[in-house]
Amino acid sequence: MSTTSFAVGDAMAVKLFGKELAEAERDTSDISKLMGEDDESVIQIKSDLGKGPGDQITFALRTRLSGRGFTEGQKAQGNSEGLSFYSQALLINELGHTIGVRSKNTIDAQRVPFDLRQQGKNALVQWWKDRRSVWFFNQVCGYTPANTEAATSGSVFCGMNSVLSHTTTRRIWAGTAANDQSLTSSDTFTVSLLDKAKEIAMTGNNMVRPIMVGGQPKYVCYLDPAQVTSLRTNATSGGWQDITKAAMAGMDATKNPIYTGALGEWNGIVLRVSQDITQGVNGSTSTTAVTTVRRAVLLGAQAAVCGFGKSSDIGPMKYRWSEELFDHGRELELGAWSVGGMKKTQFNSIDFGVVTISSYAVRQS
Repeated sequence: MSTTSFAVGDAMAVKLFGKELAEAERDTSDISKLMGEDDESVIQIKSDLGKGPGDQITFALRTRLSGRGFTEGQKAQGNSEGLSFYSQALLINELGHTIGVRSKNTIDAQRVPFDLRQQGKNALVQWWKDRRSVWFFNQVCGYTPANTEAATSGSVFCGMNSVLSHTTTRRIWAGTAANDQSLTSSDTFTVSLLDKAKEIAMTGNNMVRPIMVGGQPKYVCYLDPAQVTSLRTNATSGGWQDITKAAMAGMDATKNPIYTGALGEWNGIVLRVSQDITQGVNGSTSTTAVTTVRRAVLLGAQAAVCGFGKSSDIGPMKYRWSEELFDHGRELELGAWSVGGMKKTQFNSIDFGVVTISSYAVRQS
């Protein structure tokens, strides 16, 4: 049986591996289930291949209609309501990573029972998946201490955009606390916090738009693993079982990917878990983490935007793949980079699609 092989740096290999890396990241990333190109997605994606490093991509944030409408005896013409949009500028920039492996012609490579090139690609897929997740949660959780790192590392942990603090009308705390640093060991996560967060999302000016799933409005809430443990512990007898059953029913009815891997559903909120949920933030400084606190986050439509520019000269690819031989062909360096960015949406200095939920949560060491 014949096999197809590519020389190091071959143009076809570069294109193929760049495409495969993008597909693999999409298929394995948890937050990819929230992504889409329309404004009904939790994370709206926009590609502009005319843009390069340091450029901006502009998104339109659609608000809800609020007009009174018309009825019998009234004219429709001239009584229309204009669509209202707010613009959100997203900075994109280059981010990449490289790894070094032994060339397949070296003794080291001959002793290893797998393809180091393929393993290198798999490792970079994992790295990109992890980094995109960190981008997302630093942004939507309002984890401003990440901006301190951004000052020295070029926003590589912040989606290439400074993290904006959560806003006063879009945040709640467990118990009676009024900031993250005041939360104590009795202020753990309960379903009542989910109800309060949904109430905030659905009321007041500039409500958080839900996403539509099977014709029904839904929100998504990500929790830290320690918050999930508290929620299980605090649930009433049979309560956790009801939560998990609701997610299974939602998947069976809609086949929507937001239910894939979901913990459950409560009051129209699909519950998911991520280890990248951030720690709390000391409200007095905004640069110091509160290590005993985690910030769960309730998400609606257009909670964040993610943009991509041109990363390759050989076609419209999200990732550019590179291969270089060194040391007389004994060392192979693999790299992948992209031009992109991610940012939490705000208008009028108010979070557009996010409500943060802070509770006491200490992970098991």
